[in-house]
Amino acid sequence: MLKKIFFPLMSIFLAYNTYKLFMVFSSVSQEEFSFLLSFILAILLNLFVTGIFAFTGFAYPSSRLMPESYYVVKNPKAITKAYRYLGVKYFRSFLMLIHWGKEKNRKKYFNGTKSGIKDFDFQTRQSEFGHLAAFVVISLACIWLLPMGHVRIAWLTMALNIPFNLYPVILQRIHRVQIQRLTKYISY
Repeated sequence: MLKKIFFPLMSIFLAYNTYKLFMVFSSVSQEEFSFLLSFILAILLNLFVTGIFAFTGFAYPSSRLMPESYYVVKNPKAITKAYRYLGVKYFRSFLMLIHWGKEKNRKKYFNGTKSGIKDFDFQTRQSEFGHLAAFVVISLACIWLLPMGHVRIAWLTMALNIPFNLYPVILQRIHRVQIQRLTKYISY
């Protein structure tokens, strides 16, 4: 119950801070930002927007905002090519090294049972939706920053948006390809 209140409040807090960040962008020219400050602002913009969707997804099944058909991977070969071409496997290895490599963390996501497949599917949808929504919003924000003259911040933000949000979307789609293969043989 507490998370149904606390996490949405965190999302509102992050949305407010995103708004304040855009107020700074609209009132200060790019020349007034050093490269380091631009980089820090790009990180903050990514964290704030991604956090808005993450905290909402921690409290509510936000993935249900997308139609069921979205989550069916219709062209697994294309997703696999994107996975290889963009080097998402290195991103996956990094995640395994820093967090998901520990068995107790993996068990939270998938416990290895038949019923765990259903939960794993739900978790991949939640994660994918949160990162996809953040990717789209941040991409639109980058487009909005360009005519304001904040080219450096827009490029840095987008450069961070790709590994922070696009790579997780592709990784979750790869997981869903595996889930779809499994569910052909196992009914849960």
